Amino acid sequence: MRIAREYPSSTLVIPIPMAEIIKRNKALAVNPLKVSQPVGASLAFLGIDRAVPMLHGSQGCTAFGKVFFVRHFREPIPLQTTAMDQVSTVMNADDNVIQGLATIAEKNQPALIGLPTTGLSETQGTDIHGLVRQFRAKHPEFDGIPVIAVNTPDFTGCLESGYALAVKAMIDVLVPVGAALAANAASPIAAKAAPTKRINVLAGSLLTPGDLEHIKELIELFGLRPVLLPDLSDSLDGHLTDQESSPLTVGGTPVSEIMALGEAAATLVIGASLNPAADLLKSRTGVPDYRFDTLMGLEAMDVFISALAEISGQPVPEKIERQRAQLQDAMVDTHFMLGFARVAIAGDPDLLFALADLVAGMGCEVTAAVAPAKAPILGKVPAAQVKLGDLEDLELAAREHGVDLVICNSHAAETARRLGVPLLRAGFPQYDLIGGYQKLWVGYRGTRQALFDLANLIVEHGHHDVAATRSVYASRPGEAAHATPETRPLH
Repeated sequence: MRIAREYPSSTLVIPIPMAEIIKRNKALAVNPLKVSQPVGASLAFLGIDRAVPMLHGSQGCTAFGKVFFVRHFREPIPLQTTAMDQVSTVMNADDNVIQGLATIAEKNQPALIGLPTTGLSETQGTDIHGLVRQFRAKHPEFDGIPVIAVNTPDFTGCLESGYALAVKAMIDVLVPVGAALAANAASPIAAKAAPTKRINVLAGSLLTPGDLEHIKELIELFGLRPVLLPDLSDSLDGHLTDQESSPLTVGGTPVSEIMALGEAAATLVIGASLNPAADLLKSRTGVPDYRFDTLMGLEAMDVFISALAEISGQPVPEKIERQRAQLQDAMVDTHFMLGFARVAIAGDPDLLFALADLVAGMGCEVTAAVAPAKAPILGKVPAAQVKLGDLEDLELAAREHGVDLVICNSHAAETARRLGVPLLRAGFPQYDLIGGYQKLWVGYRGTRQALFDLANLIVEHGHHDVAATRSVYASRPGEAAHATPETRPLH
């Protein structure tokens, strides 16, 4: 078996040089990269079955986020707002929240209501959790509908941090101190006597619906049953339904499954941004977890597959072995094009690390790396520097250090055009690429396709191989044998 079976928790750890984090040195975003925290929190809630996010802010705050979602996923998006206006912003917008929650609960009867704040309500000083308590006191008839309030001001953080805060808030509200934790405390032997095939997956914002679908398939190949939180592959995968439109999400993780996260055999955490949520879940349930910063690349996937083999107690399926061999062949085929290629990358911290780690592993040089917000994972990015900034910072660094390829979302299309290099679209939003939301990046299969896409872009826009040279002493057809380099034509 080529894939190591032992999860490398006790293996030797080789220190990785820390990237230098360069803070912002300007007071505004010239060419914005960041997608706001409320949009990230809403994205997490959209992965829950029969849910609806209601942003506490103005109609414009919600409309702006909805445009992003519709253009990226090309689907109708259920998104509500408390519709703060000039009067309620100055005086008091508390009634907007309570009335909005009651209206949604009565008319749509959702399984869950997400309640992210925006910059407007945060500046006003709204106590969003206190308003939920007031709603419960005033409308006890809706006690069966969970309301997940989360503070997500858009003047700090980014899509990734808002998404992570929403996932943690859902765990905090919905997951009780589980029976698994009590059983482990009473008798660890008894707790292991009844194994379960259920596996929790805390899925980070760097994963596309296509990624999530593939991750579920890999887990199922080991005879395990995955439960994703959240599950965008079931709600925003582009499927058609009998309903013409729905005020609630269609598909996603059922609330009942979230409440039962403590009954799993293990939790897989994908994306360093979800580590705080994973810490809360582990303390709440006692379920052991396995954490992965990325699932792109041969080494990262070997660790992931080894963990599944350990959890299930089953050998690695032949199908996965073949996919691994196919990736190895693709690495051989593409390293001629990717070796020493200069790449500029911009994206949220988890995605930035995953993409930089992938290309650096193929011999590329990350000459420019930009993230919209600070996160611990940025110190592990394989680049000399990581700039906290916008797409102007990416363009300036790329011009200074040289670049052959840009990896970013659709906002960087003009940046790549001005630099005269190709753009590989990754992240959110992708509004000028059909099906970008469904692209597979992770796993042996996804990594293989990503390498092909990278190599093809470089070949298409001019391969960076060194030009062939001809000795000045080599004679050309029709030239005199005694011709000297000084007299030989230079054509």
